[in-house]
Amino acid sequence: MTHHGGRRTQAERDAVTVEIGYALCSAAFAAAVVFGAVAGPALLFELPATGEALLPRAGLVLAPVLFLARVVSVLVRFRSSAQPSQPGRTSPDS
Repeated sequence: MTHHGGRRTQAERDAVTVEIGYALCSAAFAAAVVFGAVAGPALLFELPATGEALLPRAGLVLAPVLFLARVVSVLVRFRSSAQPSQPGRTSPDS
């Protein structure tokens, strides 16, 4: 995003759209995997009553937290990588 306060080019808008889509899809996948890993044993096996009640609830708490953390981390990383630390240079070492 080289235009500070100005209009973005079509390529920049496309890059943002793709990155948002990637963030949402990867976050949904990660949240589903965590929910399945945490709540799955309670749904597949006969566990004590405490385990059958606690594991799905823990999955329902952990999945949205992971979803939000993943979306934020992907978008923050995208935003910070779009702006070079040293304009005109390809890497800090050059």
